[in-house]
Amino acid sequence: MTDTTKSQVSTTRQLLSKVPEVTVWFWVIKILCTTVGESFADWINNSLGVGLVPTALIFTVVLAAALIWQLRLDRYVPFAYWLTVVVVSVTGTLYTDILTDQFNVPLALSTSVFAVALAVVFGIWFVRERTLSIHSIVTLPRELFYWLAVLVTFALGTAVGDWTLSATGWGPGTSVLLPAGLIIAVVIGWRSGANAVLSFWLAYILTRPLGANLGDWLASSSADHGLGLGTAVTSVIFLLAILATVVYLTRTRADIITDRPTPSAPDPRRERLMLGYYAIVAILVGVLLGWAAAQPHATPASEEEAAPAPVTAPQTPGQATVHFPPAEVGTYRTIARDALTLVQAGKQPEAKARIKDLETAWDKDQDTLQPLDQSGWTVVDGRIDTVLKALRAASPDSAHETQALNALLITLG
Repeated sequence: MTDTTKSQVSTTRQLLSKVPEVTVWFWVIKILCTTVGESFADWINNSLGVGLVPTALIFTVVLAAALIWQLRLDRYVPFAYWLTVVVVSVTGTLYTDILTDQFNVPLALSTSVFAVALAVVFGIWFVRERTLSIHSIVTLPRELFYWLAVLVTFALGTAVGDWTLSATGWGPGTSVLLPAGLIIAVVIGWRSGANAVLSFWLAYILTRPLGANLGDWLASSSADHGLGLGTAVTSVIFLLAILATVVYLTRTRADIITDRPTPSAPDPRRERLMLGYYAIVAILVGVLLGWAAAQPHATPASEEEAAPAPVTAPQTPGQATVHFPPAEVGTYRTIARDALTLVQAGKQPEAKARIKDLETAWDKDQDTLQPLDQSGWTVVDGRIDTVLKALRAASPDSAHETQALNALLITLG
């Protein structure tokens, strides 16, 4: 290839490339976007009480609009690109949550399904285009494959992260360490000669649980070993950080490399060696997760099958809610009584649907009630969690459900 031809190819790629260069800025803003995906989705779904499915429908429409804008552009525009990433992050999170919360799909199954889906996307993409490199996103088909892969990675990362937490029982702070450590391991592998495209997509997937766990840690209450910022404050902080970073990149073009050095040819032998390194890392992670899962902790599965765990609570009815607005407490009592009536009538699906109203109302009021009485909020929250687990158990037991609902009604007064 002549120097003139190389120059023409380079110019074409710079003019048509629709994605940023993979610099440190790329990873910083990617993690910011994934954190927003977790906290913003929770805020709209729970705190605002919109509901999971309506929120997913809203963001699906927003995603379609953002993608149309992004696809119509003929070059990389930071604001359009990263807006699309933020919306994809929120939407991918919601799709996984719907499978888990609405259809009760086990996280192990949804993780497997999304992993297979991602493999299929990559397989078709490679067969058609002969490359998976994001530096080659210069045609509409490649860009469509790219955004589809990004959407599936967010859904997969959400499922993997939630599955890990449910299996290990780790808190929000501890859960940040595993994906962070794995990203470091991927960087070491890439620096040591691992396949660059494989390393990129591994890191890309891992930033999802890292950002989500970071968002949970910041938003969760101190009772749950978090920093207690709440989903609204966490979302605002990271959205402002994203906006500031995008403005900086738009002005400085720091994520656009106009004089990219010619990459050295990959060493197949070293790539195979580092593939073995990644396999060893995967085995070690499996051992770690297996060990953590075997340690004593409350897992969703064991809690669902067991009788409701006792919650340390004031014995006087209504004492835990004395500082809460009576109207809200009355709403919770009404829903709990309705669910109890349905359970006693043997109408399990209706009771399960009705108790979803309690979950939505309680989550919506969290930011208001928790500051009024942290102790009382923790007590009621524990009772409600017990009720939700009893009614959503794989094999519901009406006696356990009745016990949990009666305990909640006593706590509510």
